[in-house]
Amino acid sequence: MTSASLPMARRVRVMVVEDSPVVQSLLRLIIGADPRLEVCAICASGEAALEALPQLRPDVISMDIRLPGMDGLETTRLIMSRFPTPIVVIADAVEDRSLQISMNALRSGALSVVEKPAGFGHADHAPIAETIRTQLYIMSQVPVIRQRPMAPRPVTRAARRPGGQRAQPSIAGIVASTGGPAALARVLGGLPADFPIPVLVVQHMGAAFMPGFAAWLDGIVPMTVQIAMAGQSPMPGHVYVAPGDQHLTIGPEGALRLDRDAPVHSQRPSGSVLFTSLARICGPRALGVLLTGMGEDGAEGLLAMRRSGAMTLTEDESSAVVYGMPAAAMRIGASTIALPLDRIADALRRAVAETTP
Repeated sequence: MTSASLPMARRVRVMVVEDSPVVQSLLRLIIGADPRLEVCAICASGEAALEALPQLRPDVISMDIRLPGMDGLETTRLIMSRFPTPIVVIADAVEDRSLQISMNALRSGALSVVEKPAGFGHADHAPIAETIRTQLYIMSQVPVIRQRPMAPRPVTRAARRPGGQRAQPSIAGIVASTGGPAALARVLGGLPADFPIPVLVVQHMGAAFMPGFAAWLDGIVPMTVQIAMAGQSPMPGHVYVAPGDQHLTIGPEGALRLDRDAPVHSQRPSGSVLFTSLARICGPRALGVLLTGMGEDGAEGLLAMRRSGAMTLTEDESSAVVYGMPAAAMRIGASTIALPLDRIADALRRAVAETTP
């Protein structure tokens, strides 16, 4: 068989849910420029999208948030309950109300959020367009129906100090990517406002969305959540989120550090960078948690933490939206224990409640 006679791979079918004719045209051109993708429908409202879904069955949906009638959040909820389909939210990154709806859509089952496309003459058009195409293709591959038993998966006993006691934790690091906003809301939502140690968070997300993401988390979890700033001394009961496009680490003096060193595993901020700094500076007095996400970021750093004597947790396959990052950690022996999402907060509470002799 010649190459000319080989069957072409089927294109990913994209449903665009967007009421603005200008943005509709932009998205059609942006998506059409990728040979892997094709627009199968453009719906100007959530109601129209829900009506068309049973017949069209797209591979992925581009979802506007500010829609006439039913907004993008309610549309996302109904799609995920009736016709589960990967959804990429297209949002205005600087508009507060839009950001809040976008984050709640992620909590309701949408997989990713990207900026609305800029016009062709805008300096940011090319990178935003490429991000949209990449996210639509990648998220189209994510299975959104999961039928797995919700059981913990113990790995081995955690590293212990001489005498059989684990060191009292003084800080925790949590890393997440695809599916992370909802997972972080569940884990952090299960920790009290007076949680006795600080929590450092790396979430893979576009830089423009990070302040809004931190503000959204701050409004729905008991602890105080803020974007991390260089030189801060992390305080108990506080969550520090890595800002967009900067690595977050802890320094020898115990203060937070930010830098723009090269991406690790194509990520900046990188979970492995955070975890490695916790292993080096805090050793057995740190906790590491690796949640849902694509790729392998975080696995090597979590292994460094485990080798330093820290307790390390990974999200179990039964609850992870994407099991890539936790699976990578499991493969190399970086995980002390794998737990379903709903049991991770309790494990953290118990870990910090243990007393050293």
